[in-house]
Amino acid sequence: MANFGQSRRAFPTTRWSLVTQVFGGGESASSEALGELGLRYRYPVYAYVRRCGHAPAIARDITRSFLHHLQREVRKQSAPPDRGQFRRFLLERLHAWLADDWRRIHEDLDEVSPEADGDLEASYARDRMHVDSPDQAFQRGFALEVLAHAFDRLRAEVRQTGHLDMYETLAPFLGRDPEPGQYDEFARALRTRPLAIVVALKRLRQRLRELASEELADTVSSAEELATEQQALFAILQG
Repeated sequence: MANFGQSRRAFPTTRWSLVTQVFGGGESASSEALGELGLRYRYPVYAYVRRCGHAPAIARDITRSFLHHLQREVRKQSAPPDRGQFRRFLLERLHAWLADDWRRIHEDLDEVSPEADGDLEASYARDRMHVDSPDQAFQRGFALEVLAHAFDRLRAEVRQTGHLDMYETLAPFLGRDPEPGQYDEFARALRTRPLAIVVALKRLRQRLRELASEELADTVSSAEELATEQQALFAILQG
């Protein structure tokens, strides 16, 4: 897939901006922002823990406990985290927590309401062949979550326009080109012209890049950090 798009407009206030600007003192907006980011990116945490060798049920409990700990941390720490990407912050905190606090997991889980974990293990089973270490599992998992949220948003947008059949046909080709003759095949199936298929695929790819950039932007605090994170995650997906 081509590089993620990047807006030239003024960089917005993001969830990660709220965390880095307002840390400690029980600020609800900052705590909620960190909690939302943690839940959104629980899969890379789970992938890391699984790659460390923990069984699925234990990995789910560790993931839930860690994310609960992370949200409490923003209310207790007086110093804000170093400016930078949420991805790096999350991995650093996970490293530190697994080295010490995770053994108090049962105490934490008493305070945690069960969350819908989705199909974390199925995702890990699909992805584990591509990684050789817990760190690689985390990095790849984070990149895939960015894309997954972008795909979900793109599908929802297309559905609202009444062109879901077009999307379902072209979705497998958002990251690769169709084989020779497939444009004609798609055109016949969708009762349109091959040129319309070419144009639709180009627009879908562009919109996916924009949505992926928006998802990623929520994990940084500046346009410069966004550009760096785009390059890093592109390299992860190509690795």
